[in-house]
Amino acid sequence: MKHNILVIGGTGKTGHRVVERLTKSGHHVTVGSRNGTPSFDWEDYSTFAPALKGMDRAYIVYYPDLAVPGAKEAITALTEAALKAGLEKVVLLSGKGETEAEACEQIVANSGLNYSLVRASWFNQNFSEGAFLDFVLAGQVALPMPNAEIPFVDADDIAEVVTKVLVDDSYNGKTITVTGPKKLTFKQVVSVMEHAIGRDVKYIPISIEEFKTGMKAAGLPDSYVWLFGYLFKEVLGNPDNQEVSHDVEKVLGRKATSFEEYAQKTLATGVWNQAIVQ
Repeated sequence: MKHNILVIGGTGKTGHRVVERLTKSGHHVTVGSRNGTPSFDWEDYSTFAPALKGMDRAYIVYYPDLAVPGAKEAITALTEAALKAGLEKVVLLSGKGETEAEACEQIVANSGLNYSLVRASWFNQNFSEGAFLDFVLAGQVALPMPNAEIPFVDADDIAEVVTKVLVDDSYNGKTITVTGPKKLTFKQVVSVMEHAIGRDVKYIPISIEEFKTGMKAAGLPDSYVWLFGYLFKEVLGNPDNQEVSHDVEKVLGRKATSFEEYAQKTLATGVWNQAIVQ
């Protein structure tokens, strides 16, 4: 059975991957974004109903993160609009180990909609498509929390899980926790990247305050600085967030992508061969 599916955040790390997989499977996909037709804007609740019109299902990614102020109100408004629009099901991308994200999960769970929750750990792709790419190119990855052991998860694994649970109603009401297959420190993942790239890339441990100061000096907005400070302190500092889950294997019937596999796959794209940032 083919569905009409709204992918909110359809141009993001997991969103564009979900769009590609759903489209390839023959589903009719609408990308929910400010530049979409119709437009979808988390800061403008009046855009929710037009974007949901005619949709059967929706993948929900809240930008920038479910931890930020206003997320609960926006998720409440969206689920109310989705229920009114008659959606069959929604899938929420949530944050593993985030108290605020779990509050948003409860809003979805109590909305009256069929739903699945997908909880994700830190993405591998932060080092190739996100905030830490410039660090890798510069050969110096300066990040806090050197002792945190993180089960980095691949965005392709998340997208594949989301694509399956969106259309498979046997996952209704379930929470799927997606992680990589093992825990790694920042020093260990940087070592993996250094080996793959074939040039010096070093990990430099710094404090959270030093990291935030650097972000401010780079001209990043206060909200972005706050968010990363929160994610380092509250999420990486949460022991529950450092546990490995085998849900990827249970849902997909294969092992989760390792960081080593991600590094080789990323190397082939050439993204790490750009001019080194000075």
